[in-house]
Amino acid sequence: MLNKKFLKENLKTLIYALIIAVLIRSLIIQPFYIPSSSMEPNLLVGDRLFVTKYSYGYSKHSFPFSPPIFQNRFFFKEPERGDVIVFKTPADNRTDYIKRLVGLPGDKIQFIDSNLYLNSIEIFKSRLSENDVIYCGDRKIEVFTFDEKLPNGKKYKTVYLKNFSFENSDIFTVPEEHYFFLGDNRDCSKDSRFLTSVGYVHRDNLVGKAQFIFFSSDRSIGSIFAFWRWNKSIRFDRFFKNIV
Repeated sequence: MLNKKFLKENLKTLIYALIIAVLIRSLIIQPFYIPSSSMEPNLLVGDRLFVTKYSYGYSKHSFPFSPPIFQNRFFFKEPERGDVIVFKTPADNRTDYIKRLVGLPGDKIQFIDSNLYLNSIEIFKSRLSENDVIYCGDRKIEVFTFDEKLPNGKKYKTVYLKNFSFENSDIFTVPEEHYFFLGDNRDCSKDSRFLTSVGYVHRDNLVGKAQFIFFSSDRSIGSIFAFWRWNKSIRFDRFFKNIV
């Protein structure tokens, strides 16, 4: 009888713990892992970060497996231009992407001679370096590094290939209730410029706002379980770094 009661109480505790964990993950904060180099130099492969789920309100995509329990978004808060946001790709409403918000509903975005234009005004950028090397997938590429500044004053680093592979584009007009996202690694990012795979992102697809990095490791050097390599594989200088 004692063992039966003991098992019952432990099972109840486990169920309560799981419910609390799901609620925290769905309503407050969720960890994410960066698997690609599309947001270099600001986010690196191996960064682990926290995303706040309440920043823009909630939709079905706030919850695990996106259950169709309700339509639209509630407690909605408009995101700000320049926010780094996790969203579900419109192509499958399942895959998580993380990019920088550049275009709000009604905005017109265009690339002219590799320069970014927002509503016919060139986005200011100042060159910081001409000799940086970063990753694009598994290969290294030589890039120019810039400080880019959006009209609302948001400032961040961005990189472009030295031969500027993405030079000119049509005008992207952001539909109502949609957003336009770009990767900071401009010539190595699948983002809203690619309409068939990502395109314009509906506000219901927003998952949350990236806030800070809590852990980072370079898996090319070794597994985090190889503690004898921690001095090289773990990026201690990125712990608790705010995401801008």
